[in-house]
Amino acid sequence: MIAKEAVVFKNLKVYEVAIDLAVLIYKITEVFPDSERFGLVSQMRRAAVSVSSNIAEGAGRGSYREQLRFYFIARGSLAELETQLEISFRLGFIDRRMQAETSFVYKLLNGLIRSTKKQELEQSTATDIPNI
Repeated sequence: MIAKEAVVFKNLKVYEVAIDLAVLIYKITEVFPDSERFGLVSQMRRAAVSVSSNIAEGAGRGSYREQLRFYFIARGSLAELETQLEISFRLGFIDRRMQAETSFVYKLLNGLIRSTKKQELEQSTATDIPNI
């Protein structure tokens, strides 16, 4: 089924917050040891960018099912980033766990996923009703 209106991703709060998180990750990884440039720094930056990128790509897709696929990928990238942040904390590269920042993105992303699932369900039930 085709989504009636593609979500304008730039208007999504979760997209904006995910961009802010990516910028924060870039800033905090600037002071990581040079030995981590191609390790944690690269992985963290890719995961952080992946969150907002997949939200944008999902919003631009033509069906709710496709949108959901990319929103779930974004959520997976966020989980990956959380793991990398925990490792960075345990190695002493950062001084706090940053759970507040990632939890807020999770909350907003889960809301977007729920909303999209609801729209998908409403669309599928509307098309299942025979015309009389």
